[in-house]
Amino acid sequence: MIYTFFILILLISIVNYSLCSVGDRSPYFQNCLKNCRSSNCTEDGKYFANYEQPLILFVTQWSCADECRYQCMWKTVEGFHERNWQTPQFNGKWPFIRFLGLQEPASVIFSVLNAYVHLKMLKKFRRNVRPDSPLSWLWHAFCIVSLHAWFWSAVFHARDFPMTELLDYVCAFSIILMSCYVMLIRLLRNKVPRFVVVVLTTFFIAFFANHAAYLSMGSIDYGYNMELNILIGTFTAICWFGWCVYNRIRQPYVWKCAVFVALTGVVMLLEVIDRPPIFYIFDSHSLWHLSTAPLVILLYSFAIDDCKYLRKKEVEDIASKKEP
Repeated sequence: MIYTFFILILLISIVNYSLCSVGDRSPYFQNCLKNCRSSNCTEDGKYFANYEQPLILFVTQWSCADECRYQCMWKTVEGFHERNWQTPQFNGKWPFIRFLGLQEPASVIFSVLNAYVHLKMLKKFRRNVRPDSPLSWLWHAFCIVSLHAWFWSAVFHARDFPMTELLDYVCAFSIILMSCYVMLIRLLRNKVPRFVVVVLTTFFIAFFANHAAYLSMGSIDYGYNMELNILIGTFTAICWFGWCVYNRIRQPYVWKCAVFVALTGVVMLLEVIDRPPIFYIFDSHSLWHLSTAPLVILLYSFAIDDCKYLRKKEVEDIASKKEP
């Protein structure tokens, strides 16, 4: 059932992607862009010929060609609306009102919010969990990977360049892969020899490096990347959910993990919704970023309870071995 749900998301996303970019393909936009560049830009399109650019746009690296694309985008949107046509997309994205040079201000703010919540919950984790507790290191590693990914998410949504796009996709995949790694290490704890954990860790690092290298070769293979993320995410969700059901009596706190997995699947429906942004600021993708922030609190709450449980079991096992 869960697997079917994610496959549905994949298919709808592919259809949406194939129908996008009507705006930048329109003759109106292309003519506007050509006239704007010839009238205002240097030959390479980087600089303005007769215009002093605001400092904030210079800092956020808006070239003259970028400025022309932005202005022509809104003229094209206005032209579409005058003909009672739907709001078009441009290069696979809806039109957004920029703020302080940020292309998608809502997604930037909500990406930073996610990073902030991770950082706050890590501090809470450290206050409540002893440093020598089992798997404490694992959740620290997870937090570091997540903070790195949300940083590049904010950068990408601030300014969409080929390099920032690549880093966003690679780092988003790192969270998916790290979540799978955390799940396997937790479920296999004390069930496999230590060298198996070392081999598993090496495999995950090599797999991530290989995927990152593949995405960096020419244009990003969006379809393959999406399919791989859904496959790993589905596998992780199924394993976590099954483990929670199996341990629901012995470890009552696992409901937090089960609810986290379920709600993560529910909020992914926002990624399926492909509608023009509300006030040209809040699109479904930015709202998805917003919805993931409170789920982080639930996940770390589970992590705190689980590490406390593991430490308690470890202390009990040591004490039982000392008894005559």
